[in-house]
Order: sequence, then C-alpha cells, then structure tokens
Amino acid sequence: MTTASIMIDRVVDWQDTDAAGHYHHSTVIRWVEAAEASLYEQLGCLHLFGVIPRVKYEVVYRDRLWHQDRVHIELTVSRIGTSSMTFDFLVDRDGTVAAAGSLTVVHTDGAKGGSSPWPEKIRAGFATGGRQQPPLTHTTTTN
Repeated sequence: MTTASIMIDRVVDWQDTDAAGHYHHSTVIRWVEAAEASLYEQLGCLHLFGVIPRVKYEVVYRDRLWHQDRVHIELTVSRIGTSSMTFDFLVDRDGTVAAAGSLTVVHTDGAKGGSSPWPEKIRAGFATGGRQQPPLTHTTTTN
C-alpha cells in the first residue's frame, strides 16, 4: 500500500498575484493547506486541526504562474514519525513544476502543548491511505 496523498486543482485568482503580475509566494502555503484539509477530510481526521502545529515549511519556486493559470497541487505523506509527519508537495501547470517543497506537522496533546504520539488508527490511515479524491470542487472567482 502507498502512503496517503491527494491532488486538488486551483485557478490562480487575481488576489493570488502580486504587483509583478505573477503569483505571490504566500499563495503556495494556502494551496498546500487546502490540499492538507481535503486529505484530512477524506481520511476522517478533521479533528486534528488545532493539535498539529506546523514546525517546518520549505518551498522552491521553479516557475512563475499567472492570473487564470490552472494548477494541480499534489500532497503526499513522505514520512511518518512517532509524533511528526512530513508532506511533500508539487504545484504544477500543464506538467511544468512551478513549486515543490515539504511541510512538517507535529501531533500534540492540545491541553498540555507537548508532542504526542499519533494514535495508531490515524497513523495507519496516513501510512496506507493511498490516493484520495478531493471531497469538493473548489469554485474560483473571475475578475
């Protein structure tokens, strides 16, 4: 079995661009977190929000994206530790990678604040979940 992954589609909206006309660097983390939320929803793990802070985020920007470009965001579980998990992600337009990186989260005991081991059921879902389908179609605005 393969680790859990998901691919979502987005369109670069006007508000995603900067003064130079291409997408702003902060757009990628929003798309990655949207893919992450979709994956949690599909795996029945929405309750994790609030107990999985981000501890590391890296991205390499390889190509520019422009207003109205259609992109795919692929998020894949690449490593599951005792209490942490790393996702690798790719943002591509028509097969050309525009951004690639990783996001690491840590499972915590929300009340105490320290790291906490992943519950076995959740760990198993991420370890063997395979490709998930996004739950909803994202609507975009057109300006």
